[in-house]
Amino acid sequence: MNQQKSFYPNRPNDPKAVYFTPENFPVSGDGTADDTKALQLAIKEAKDKMGYGIVFIPEGRYRISETIYVPKAVRLIGFGEQRPLIFLEKDSPEFQTANPEDKGRANYMFWFTDTLPQPEEEIEDANPGTFYSAMSNINLKIEEGNPTAVALRTHYAQHSFISHVDIDIGDGKAGIFDVGNEIENVRFFGGDYGIYTTKTSPGWPFMMIDTYFEGQKKAAIKTQEAGLTIVRMNVKNTPQVIEINPNFYEKLIMKDCQFENIKKSAIIVSNKDNALTQINLRNLDCQQVPKLISYRQSDKVIKGKGTFYKVKSLTHGNQMDNLDDRPRVKTTKKLETLNSLPAPAKRDIPDLPPMKTWANLKELGAKGDGSTDDTKIIKEAIENHSTIYLPQGRYRVSETIELKPNTNLIGLNPISTQILITDNTESFGGFDKPKPLLKTPQGGENIVSGIAIDTGGRNPRAVGCKWMAGSDSYMNDVKFIGGHGNIKADGSHAPMYNESRTGDINPDRRWDSQYWSLWITDGGGGIFKDIWTASPYASAGIYVSDTSTKGCIYAMSVEHHVRNEVKFKNVSNWEVFALQLEEEAAESWNCQPLEIDNCNNMLFANLYFFRTIWVENPYPYAIKNWDSKNIEFLNIHNYAQVKYTINNTLLDVNTKKEVRPWQLARLYITDKESSKNKSNTKIEKLATGFEFIDGICSDSKGNIYFVDSRWKKIYKWSVESDSLSLVSDIHFKPLSLACDKEDNLLVVVEYFPPEGATINGEPEVYPKPEDAQGTSFGEWYNTGSTTKVYSIDPQHPEESMEVLKVVDMDSVEEVHKALHPANRWRDSNDYLNITVKKPEECYIAPDGVTIIPICYDLIRANSLLEAYPGQKFYGVDEYYKRTILFDVTSKGYLSNPRPFVEKGEYNLAIDDNSNVYIADGDIYVYNEDSELLDEIIIPERPATITFGGQDGETLYITARSSLYRVNNL
Repeated sequence: MNQQKSFYPNRPNDPKAVYFTPENFPVSGDGTADDTKALQLAIKEAKDKMGYGIVFIPEGRYRISETIYVPKAVRLIGFGEQRPLIFLEKDSPEFQTANPEDKGRANYMFWFTDTLPQPEEEIEDANPGTFYSAMSNINLKIEEGNPTAVALRTHYAQHSFISHVDIDIGDGKAGIFDVGNEIENVRFFGGDYGIYTTKTSPGWPFMMIDTYFEGQKKAAIKTQEAGLTIVRMNVKNTPQVIEINPNFYEKLIMKDCQFENIKKSAIIVSNKDNALTQINLRNLDCQQVPKLISYRQSDKVIKGKGTFYKVKSLTHGNQMDNLDDRPRVKTTKKLETLNSLPAPAKRDIPDLPPMKTWANLKELGAKGDGSTDDTKIIKEAIENHSTIYLPQGRYRVSETIELKPNTNLIGLNPISTQILITDNTESFGGFDKPKPLLKTPQGGENIVSGIAIDTGGRNPRAVGCKWMAGSDSYMNDVKFIGGHGNIKADGSHAPMYNESRTGDINPDRRWDSQYWSLWITDGGGGIFKDIWTASPYASAGIYVSDTSTKGCIYAMSVEHHVRNEVKFKNVSNWEVFALQLEEEAAESWNCQPLEIDNCNNMLFANLYFFRTIWVENPYPYAIKNWDSKNIEFLNIHNYAQVKYTINNTLLDVNTKKEVRPWQLARLYITDKESSKNKSNTKIEKLATGFEFIDGICSDSKGNIYFVDSRWKKIYKWSVESDSLSLVSDIHFKPLSLACDKEDNLLVVVEYFPPEGATINGEPEVYPKPEDAQGTSFGEWYNTGSTTKVYSIDPQHPEESMEVLKVVDMDSVEEVHKALHPANRWRDSNDYLNITVKKPEECYIAPDGVTIIPICYDLIRANSLLEAYPGQKFYGVDEYYKRTILFDVTSKGYLSNPRPFVEKGEYNLAIDDNSNVYIADGDIYVYNEDSELLDEIIIPERPATITFGGQDGETLYITARSSLYRVNNL
């Protein structure tokens, strides 16, 4: 393996950094002495010193024999003419046997954690709150005789990465287990795998740029749900490139890659027909790759096209070729024969200027103490130097910092290197046009890397950065401070919410009171990589306007704004990879994630929309588009652990076209779409004006009941009078409804015991049950609530209210029907196991023969479905958007689960002919043999459905704001 050049050949001078040298630590660096304890001591010193920071490791050979732990916001950076090499010595005792209790069944050279583990303390793995951790410019090697060794465990979140690292795995297990955020210029040699991984800890897509894999025994990458976003990956001499684990999905993007000598299928795909499985290949060159893709659940194989061939494009998954198209799971491909293997695609990431040209800002007189005004020093540095290195510090300014066309600003950790303005900085105040803290010139070739930009919370004219630099410019590893992810100067946590989590920690700071954080405009373009913009004070995280200059985004996280996350207006020729958007309950419950206005020739690849578990309201559209064309979306993931996800993926405003599917491998906007919408004369709107109605059920007379749960209301649609009435608004939040054999209405509610409440003198608390594990809803949702069930006579609800008793399941002698959750959100992929687990207790209805088996998933389900002993039962695996068929035992337990169709959302209904009606964006009708019979187009997205009416054959639909019925099916 050839040696790559050192990315940092010179020693950066940073008074706040820790230097791993013999003057400071008992380290040899000659490859003979064991440097394990010394390196761990250096990392601890960096953490203790500021709570975050940098450990600089000079060129040398460092032998270790035990796991090194790297906590949140600490970075290990090598320097010297040659990269430092850290190697695991031969036959290290701790790396001989797999650990069956460990998630990765392995042992690790470096384990990125949230905190530094203390002796005998359980290790706290890196998690969605682990930010700013990194390793760069350090090579790693696993010597022989360490079969369970993995070089890196990296389950961290934003602004964490591995870059400029070669990993010689040898006969070890892998280079990386559990990926996070981003890797760049990492090479993997040998091992069973280069990478094996589950989904990232926050669930965002994972960005890989300029990577190389060679000689793995099993596969370059073994994966599930990681959102692999891969640009310029070269793979040689391995049986498989991407192996997706059985029964899991992957959202895979590969662009400008090369495969050579792949013995088996290059890509192994699971869950072929599931909407969450999304595969997109673009400009992929192959040599001796006879099988491009194999599907686990079928014999289908996509073969290559000769010894040399190019995959110009391949898409597998749920696709819409235009806004008038119906979504269909399919495979489309364009392969062409080549005469030879082309040269690898060129890197588009600029190199940093030579370190010998870096001017040290503190050596030029800047204080970086957060209080001294460093404006004059910074402006003088820009006037006299092209590349300015900012050692760790907080550099306060009071005026716009305007760069020259060739000015570069280089930091090495954005949480510890910040440029900021304090609140009420006069030149950024008042009522006037936008004023940027940092500004680049039109057409500039600027580089800004490894710093944070903080515009405070009381500067109404402030823009974080106005970027007008050209296509050769580069912004990397930049954090726009504000809201989530901040750390105080002393290293302690910086809370952002008040105690009730309803407003800012500082009531004098108003959300949505400043201009945008990152404004790219007036011909601005270039590369933007590893950016996190989450300030609720800004009116948007990123606003791109009025540019046709080529631009590319790699790995951007935009979150927690009040009205807009991302805006593109009058933009063309941009590509956006691994863009993740998140809305929070307090500040962004009514925020539009993405707006595209009058744009052309744009690509969005691995685009993730997410609403957190505390959001309690629906939102209509993830994307709003005006008058745009040639916009391609590859791999859209629109999701939430709660039922209040974003109702529809896209609204094309002028044609009024809605895109309903939450999961799409490809969506294309052509500008040829019709403004006409299909109408269905069978659909009748009965009532409207609701927020989000679901929980539907019917009684023996065909009357319909449903809930608007956030408003704690239960409604009835009477088939006798053909009218709507309010049954109840009892203050317990209704979740789902059902009727027993005597038409008593059963109401499942969420119950919060008051703080300090007691029962029989003991605290009234409800610990999470065992089956809450396996779902992030159970892990993160409020721990104080539980489910209760009461029954009412709908004619006299308050007077007849009766709390259902909890009894042992075995004590129920006769079960007429069991009521199970229609849908379950189980994002650990344990749906098939948890549904057949036999609950020990149940609620028993007043009729004595209707039961509700007690399970945690009742608190998440949108409705209940009836399971009759000896008959079939259909339930929805909501996380995987599929419907599962069960048998029902005499006691009402579910058994023998097997897939029915790869459709499903919240619930379904069965007609008298045993046809299955599944609500999934619209309504899809299947016969018992899983054959699609019909598609019923609904005016708005259906939530729950049931049959009712006087004949029992009319389909009723709760569709967010309205109640519908379908006549004459």
